[in-house]
Amino acid sequence: MSRKLMLVICLSAALSTASALAQDAVTAPSVAYIYVSSLPANSSATEIDGYAASSNGTLTSIDGSPFEQNESALAVNGKYLFGLSRTTTDIDSLAIDADGALRYVTSTDWAQNNPNDCGAAAWLFTDRTGRDLYDMEFDGDCANNGYQSYGIREGSGELHYLGFANGGAGSFDGVYLPATILGNNRFAYEATNNGCFYYGVQGFVRGGNGLLTDGNMTTTLPAPPDGYRIYIPTFAAADPTTHVAMTLWAANPPGCGTNSQQVASFTADSSGNLTTTNTSANMPNTLVTSVQDLKISPNGRLLAVAGQGGLQVFHFNGANPPTAYTPLLTTDTITQMFWDNDNHLYAISQTASTLHVYTVTPTAYSEAAGSPHAISQPQYIAVQPRTPVLP
Repeated sequence: MSRKLMLVICLSAALSTASALAQDAVTAPSVAYIYVSSLPANSSATEIDGYAASSNGTLTSIDGSPFEQNESALAVNGKYLFGLSRTTTDIDSLAIDADGALRYVTSTDWAQNNPNDCGAAAWLFTDRTGRDLYDMEFDGDCANNGYQSYGIREGSGELHYLGFANGGAGSFDGVYLPATILGNNRFAYEATNNGCFYYGVQGFVRGGNGLLTDGNMTTTLPAPPDGYRIYIPTFAAADPTTHVAMTLWAANPPGCGTNSQQVASFTADSSGNLTTTNTSANMPNTLVTSVQDLKISPNGRLLAVAGQGGLQVFHFNGANPPTAYTPLLTTDTITQMFWDNDNHLYAISQTASTLHVYTVTPTAYSEAAGSPHAISQPQYIAVQPRTPVLP
């Protein structure tokens, strides 16, 4: 065989390989779809920015993004994205196509299900299976906050109303976050704090049909440090097993303290009651000056704490106290964040108009290439993982 012929054959093979690799890169599945409701400059209507995340955390815009849906709070269940309409009293159901694009399919009027024709919808979240959807209501019974429960009809995205759970006096006041659902998908918890005057931990039971009801569970808090009367729980996040992380504020009510919030771990018993072996001496302080969100990674090994002052990640150690891990990863005020299943943490800042993406494992952390991404006034974020949970 001549050298010239061999060169042509080798070059042809190389080009074929390069073409195959390029095709693989184009068709390689994304590890997550990220959706952010944002408010463009000089606009009164929000839109939904959609991104596909690669395995290294880089983002590319989904075809058709931004999607013209005027939504506030968002939630996903694998097949649908649910949004609270900003112009009606509807929960909108949007189908998530295979490429991450969104299609409107139906709406459900949450106002028709309020017990006394009161309240305002605020947050959406699903159970751990994505079978049921919950709508957190401010003043849902005209005095107290609570939850509406909905079943999600598979194949249509339609919602059917299951009932209302009253959270009690002063419930969920403060920064407001939805309840966190324990790994067994049976119990849910909400840290309640109204100006450090009404405070505590509200527990709910999730029934077999998905309905949330008041669980009458108890939470045993650790003794506060010297000079303080009590620990006030501010936010809660559950891991995949039986543990719930909480931020605690040592205070002398009425009124909150000026000291740093600490991070604790609680364990749920078979009835959903929470206890802890953590103490004021071994619970770490957070560098975040005013906490606004708390999320545990899907594998249960990391705890992200965010809010005014930035974002920090702790090692989460089951029933044992969390331990400090990272410094502040950003000093942007972070209003909401979510993990995917591939060690990525996505966090939005309304004040800085940014979307941050971090790769965080128990042994290393870094900000992804291209992060932070500029987004005009991001309001809410939802993350739809596309891969199983990494160990």
